Amino acid sequence: MDTRKPDLIVGVSYANLSIGSESVRCIQKWPGRSQANENKVPTILVYPNHQQNPSSWGFLSETAAEQNATDKDYKDWFKTFLDPDRLAQKQAEDPHYSPRSIEEVEHWYEDYHRVLYRHIEFKLSPELSGTPWHNAYVEFIVSVPTTWAPHVVERYRGILERAGFAQCRNHTLSMGLTEAEAAAVHTSLEAAGIFKEQDILLVCDAGGGTTDLSVLAVSDTQTTALSLKQLDVVFGATIGSAAIDYDFESYARSRLQLAHLDSPLPMSPEEIAWEMMKSRDFQNTKCEHGGLDDSPMFSVPIPRLDPAYVNLKVGIEYGEMKFTREDLQRLFDKQIQKLVGLIDSQLQSMQHKAPGHQVNHIVLAGGLGHSAYVQDRLRARFLNGGGHSNAASIQVRVAPDPQLAVCKGLVGDRLRRLKVGKPVLKYRCCRASYGTICKELYNKDNPSHIGRPTTKDLMNGKLYVTQSIAWFIKKGKPMTADEPITHSFHRKMSPGDPRRAFPTSIVESHADEHFLPTYMGSGDAHILCEIQSDLTSADETKFKEKNKRFWNLGKHYFKIDYDIKVILGPADVRFELWFNGQKLSKDQPIKVEWMAAPPVEMPVPAAPEPQLLDDGVLSTKTSPASHSNGFVMSNESLHS
Repeated sequence: MDTRKPDLIVGVSYANLSIGSESVRCIQKWPGRSQANENKVPTILVYPNHQQNPSSWGFLSETAAEQNATDKDYKDWFKTFLDPDRLAQKQAEDPHYSPRSIEEVEHWYEDYHRVLYRHIEFKLSPELSGTPWHNAYVEFIVSVPTTWAPHVVERYRGILERAGFAQCRNHTLSMGLTEAEAAAVHTSLEAAGIFKEQDILLVCDAGGGTTDLSVLAVSDTQTTALSLKQLDVVFGATIGSAAIDYDFESYARSRLQLAHLDSPLPMSPEEIAWEMMKSRDFQNTKCEHGGLDDSPMFSVPIPRLDPAYVNLKVGIEYGEMKFTREDLQRLFDKQIQKLVGLIDSQLQSMQHKAPGHQVNHIVLAGGLGHSAYVQDRLRARFLNGGGHSNAASIQVRVAPDPQLAVCKGLVGDRLRRLKVGKPVLKYRCCRASYGTICKELYNKDNPSHIGRPTTKDLMNGKLYVTQSIAWFIKKGKPMTADEPITHSFHRKMSPGDPRRAFPTSIVESHADEHFLPTYMGSGDAHILCEIQSDLTSADETKFKEKNKRFWNLGKHYFKIDYDIKVILGPADVRFELWFNGQKLSKDQPIKVEWMAAPPVEMPVPAAPEPQLLDDGVLSTKTSPASHSNGFVMSNESLHS
C-alpha cells in the first residue's frame, strides 16, 4: 500500500463506515435518520415491480409507504448470500423466499454499494479543504467475513469497483483485515491498558449474519506501538442477530396462523409476522434484552389489526401479541449455544496447538456481542474456564464501540502503519497451501518419479519429470505481514528468441502440510490461476550466456535469472517480478483464504524439499534460508 499520506482513509464494514485522517471517527448521519445518530445503516433495498433500479435504500426503505406498497419488492438480509454455498443452503431450506441466483444477489450488492458510495462522497466532500473529491487521495479499506472463500472475496471486490469505489484516479481500494482481525486491532488500540505482555485474547466478532473468532497474543506493551500475533485458526460461522429475527418471525407466524384459522386476520400471517419482526417495538426489545429494565412480558403491535380482535389462546389482545421474556430467551439461547460451541472448539484447538498457554480474555464485538444477555450468558458459561484447563482465569470483556469495532479497526491499523511504519497485526498464516508447477530433474532412485512422464531438455540434454509442485506457502505456517516471500527462477532462451513472457501456474491445496502432493494428480491440488512474468523491459545485456565458445558441446543459450516476490495480504496475495534488483511488473493480485497460526521461528527443513525453479525446473537441494522469516528461496543452480 502507498506510503504517502492520504487525505482520507475510509473503512467499510458493509453497513458501517469509519473515516480517518489524524483520528478515527464514524459516519452516523444517514438518509431517513438525519435527526439521530446511527452506527450503521440497514441492508435494505426497495425495487418498484419490474424495475432494475431501487426506489429507496437503508432507513428510507423502512417507511410504511415502502414496506407496505403492493407494487414494490422489498429486499433485505442478503449479505450472506454472496457466498454461493450459503445461497444454495438457503434455497434448499426456503426456496420461496430465497434469491433466485447469485447474479441476482450481485445485482442487489452493487445497487446497495452504489448508493452507499454516493452517500460517502456527499458526507465527506466538504471535509476536503480546497481539493475536489475526484482529485483527493482517498483510500477505501474494506473488511471481509472470515467465512468467505477467496472467490467470494474477489467477487465482492469486483462489485465494489463497479459501484464506484476507486473509480477516481487518486482513489484506491484494498481488501483489508478480516472482521475478527479488525475487531482485535481496534480493541488493542483503544483498550491497550487492560492487557499485559503475552496475554492471549480470543476475539469474538458476533454481528448480524456471521460470527468470526480469532486468537491473538499481545506483545510490545511497553512501547507506544502494541502488536498482535495470531496464534490459531480463525474460526467463522453463520451465527448472528439476523437469525434471532428470522426465528422470531417464524414463531410469530405460527401463532398468527392459529389465530387466522379461528378468525381471519386483515393480512396473511406471513406478511404480518414479517412486519412485526421489522417493527421498532421488537427490535428495541431485542437490543435491550438482558438489561436492567428487562421486563417479564413484552408486546408487539399487529399491523392493521382491529383493537377489538382478541384471541387469548395465542396471546392477542388490544391489537398486540404478547410474549414472555422466556420466549425471547429461547431465540437468543439458540444462537448462544452455537456461539459457545464455536468458542469451545477454538479453546480445544488452542489446547492442542499450544499446551500450557492460558487464554486470558474473551473480547466481544459486533451487534450480537453488544447484547447484555449474551455477555451475561458467556460470563456464566466460562466462569473458571468453563471446563477448559487453558482458560482457568478467562475474563469476558466487551470491545470499545462493539458495533463499530471492525470499521474502526480497519482505519486504526492503517493510521498506525502510517505513523510507525508497521501494522498492529504482525503475523498471519494461510488457510491453504500455494505453490507453482515446475519440472524436476529425474532421479531413478526417487520413488515419486517412478512411472511419471519425462522430457529431455534440448539445452542441456538432461531428463526431467514434469508437473511437479514447489510449495512456497504452506498451510498453517506463520509468516510476517510485511516480509515478502521470494522465489528465485531461471529460464533458458535461444539467442534471437523474441519471447520474453513466461507463464507460471499457481496451485492451491487444502491438505495438511504433511499430506501435500509433490506433483499434480497425486493428491489434493488444483490450479488457482496463472501469472505472467514479462521480461520484455529487462536489459538483455544482463542475461547470462551459456555454451557460447566453439568448444562447448552444448547448445548456445541465454540463462535469465529473476525473482517473483509474493506479498501476503489479509485476503489476497500480490506477485511482483524483479530482475537485476529492479521491479518490472505491476501487481497482479489473486485472492487467498487466510487462517491464523503461531508466530514462531521457522526452522530450516532438515529433509530435502522443493526449493529451486530452473526454467520451470525443481531442485531438491536444501540450503539455509537467507531471509529473516525463513521463506526466501535462493539456491545454487544445478546447471553449469
